[in-house]
Amino acid sequence: MAQFVVKLRFDVDQTDRRLEVRPAHREYLAALKADGKLVAAGPFTDQTGALLVYDVADEAELRDILAKDPYTPADVYEIATLAEWQPLFPFS
Repeated sequence: MAQFVVKLRFDVDQTDRRLEVRPAHREYLAALKADGKLVAAGPFTDQTGALLVYDVADEAELRDILAKDPYTPADVYEIATLAEWQPLFPFS
């Protein structure tokens, strides 16, 4: 397994659409958390984006997960950063 950090940048012109889709997005994230695929997630307090940490087999699995996120077809974000992460102090 590998951990990846994904930083999303929200499209401010699509805020209303993002808020409309957000309940489905959060339900999807809750399912990923229950399956052990999502380690941590949350928006920045200024609502310009979010940070997510995934625990997946590889980048291909992560990209599949991102493609299935309700935010993706809604086109309300862009990926600012997608990087494999090597935690020095892991989440407990």
